[in-house]
Amino acid sequence: MELGKRIKDYRSSLNWNQDELAEKMFVSRQTISNWENEKSYPDIQSLLLLSTLFDASIDQLVKGDVEKMQKIINEQDVNQMKFYGKAMLMCLLILILTFGPAYLLIGLWSLVPEGLLIIGTLYFSIKLGTLQKENDVSTYKEIVSFMNGKTLDEATKQQEIGKRPYQTTVVTIASALIAGVASLAVVFVCKNFLGL
Repeated sequence: MELGKRIKDYRSSLNWNQDELAEKMFVSRQTISNWENEKSYPDIQSLLLLSTLFDASIDQLVKGDVEKMQKIINEQDVNQMKFYGKAMLMCLLILILTFGPAYLLIGLWSLVPEGLLIIGTLYFSIKLGTLQKENDVSTYKEIVSFMNGKTLDEATKQQEIGKRPYQTTVVTIASALIAGVASLAVVFVCKNFLGL
């Protein structure tokens, strides 16, 4: 972060040493040193007092830090979204590929591992959905834009909001059809070619 550097720059521009700033801030010199070396962060009251002493807005003091923190948060959300998406697809793929053979091999007992895969798929799907809601992304275009660390302009965003109900319905129906066809194909292959 850059707040420590800004505090030091403002202090130096006023020709104050750390002791003088500490006295004006009603804190110890060590606290000033910790702020400048970014070992700790000033609380809101200290930021207000710094803003007054330096004749600078709080925005000027912390703007770069807020932008960096926002970027870090967005990167964390993007990474989490990618992880949950991959995990959900992996569970779903394993479920589709193993459902038929497992049922043919062990009968109703196959519902135990398949049930666990369904629970895993649902868990990752819910986590993914929660992240999408928190970041207000639902349509394909919004998700792709978010995953690339970009935002849509307001007009495009409104168009995408209008598409949300239709895309959700289409994706749900397509997913169900793909899963059903894949399961039937696996059962067909197991019965006719593998003799299970």
